[in-house]
Amino acid sequence: MAASPSTARAINDRFALRLLQDEGPLTATQLKALTGLSRPTVADLVERLQGSGLVHVVGESGAERRGPNAKLYGLVADRAHLAALDVRTSSVSVTVADLLGSTLAEASVPVGDDSGTGAAVEKAVSLLERTAKEAGADRLHTVAVGAPGLIDPATGELRDSTGLPAWHRRLVAVLQERLPADVLVENETNLAAVAELREGAARDREDFVLLWLGQGVGAAVVLDGRLRRGASGGAGEVGFLPVPGTSGLPSATDCDGGFHELACAAAVEALATTHGLDPAHALASGHEPFLDALAHRLAVGAAAIVSVLDPGCVVLAGETGHQGGAGLAARVQSALAALSPLRAEVRPTSLGDTAVLRGALLRARDAAQDQLFP
Repeated sequence: MAASPSTARAINDRFALRLLQDEGPLTATQLKALTGLSRPTVADLVERLQGSGLVHVVGESGAERRGPNAKLYGLVADRAHLAALDVRTSSVSVTVADLLGSTLAEASVPVGDDSGTGAAVEKAVSLLERTAKEAGADRLHTVAVGAPGLIDPATGELRDSTGLPAWHRRLVAVLQERLPADVLVENETNLAAVAELREGAARDREDFVLLWLGQGVGAAVVLDGRLRRGASGGAGEVGFLPVPGTSGLPSATDCDGGFHELACAAAVEALATTHGLDPAHALASGHEPFLDALAHRLAVGAAAIVSVLDPGCVVLAGETGHQGGAGLAARVQSALAALSPLRAEVRPTSLGDTAVLRGALLRARDAAQDQLFP
């Protein structure tokens, strides 16, 4: 069935808005060429989007003759303000941006173990409020929070997890109570994968697994260009993966004995110490026995993932992946090739410590645009 006139207009408007988001300011002539629409249809579209407050004239194109065809149209960046939070076990980082995703202000604050739940939450919320004020954002439209732990697919809420601070779950509830904004929460590793897919190391891939190697160990699964969360939101909980070389088997409540025991930050530091290295500089030391031993450990977990998903690409992220860089990735790829008949390229993160925040900002921007765009 042919689309109704109103449906066709909505489809064309959204297409044009996405082009303005992805390509930057465009003239009516450029919009006509990119959309394939007629000149009168583009003229009506531009007038309609200007009237909605989503598009305005931002200048003129030197490539066009002066007049209506020379006008450059762009999204109204301050039509909505967004915020992204990266919530770690001992810190919170915040970025406030406009509808285009351009950063307006950012800040971070440590949250010590001695902070009670209420104090920790207040510290995080106050940081967001100060940063928004600094950015000139009187009202936030959408806030996306990246945090460790499982997200309940039915409720979208952060589930209670053993070993994670109680203030994480309370923070989301307080943000929803105090802010006149949509508050979204997503697993930090999933957000890092979204950022690497769209702006980082996996931009040329539709299938890959991001292996998060930090204080905790996890993975994010992207297949056919889509993030896969699993039936319970737990796809990628590889810290619980039973692997050889550990002290035993993990349990439903404790990942000791799982891949976490081999690959978490504490395990990497202990391995560095056994090789006589300063843990703070071991990953950049070039010490081959240490790096080879670490690569073998990581390859053990990667081989199990590759044997099930065959993603063709593994991105090493988190503290260890970032600091180890291309050198560690190459060693893991070599060790993985010896363990699995399924080939997978291993790449280091290209976004480093910013991956979670960037992913959260992309999540907030997508959600805001879905609401604002017709």
